[in-house]
Amino acid sequence: MELDFGLLADAATVDASGKLNVLGIFDRIQAREFPACHGRIALVLRFSASFGEAGSHQVEIRLRGPNGHEILRLDGRMDLGPGVHAAAEGIKVPHVLNLDGITFPEPGSYSFDIYSDGVSVMSIPLRLESVAGIGAGEPRTMHPALPSAFVPGRGGSAQA
Repeated sequence: MELDFGLLADAATVDASGKLNVLGIFDRIQAREFPACHGRIALVLRFSASFGEAGSHQVEIRLRGPNGHEILRLDGRMDLGPGVHAAAEGIKVPHVLNLDGITFPEPGSYSFDIYSDGVSVMSIPLRLESVAGIGAGEPRTMHPALPSAFVPGRGGSAQA
């Protein structure tokens, strides 16, 4: 079993046909002070397997902090089988795990490490940044690391 993709979002759902609906993808959180408690993180994953891999698989998720210490550990089992999420190339299973109220003790680099049957299949990075001066009623300036916007058709010589 593999992991096609994994990401962090503000919210996500999976509809009856297996289609993912994702809102607010991010890889960093800014906080005024630490420890910082974040309201909700939607961990969005899509597992894939061949028909020969159908059956029960152990899944482990570890949130690790800047010094490698474990902040959160979730262990579970996923039972894969052909069904609504099967395609010609195998089984595709989207999954959304809502994580509420995680407390991050300090700024730095965190990661959600995902294991399938004891083997690491993905690590999703998350950066926690300390930002002084952001609060209610205070002016907010653009963070220099934020990407600029791309507007198609401006400034180029695109031909139709």
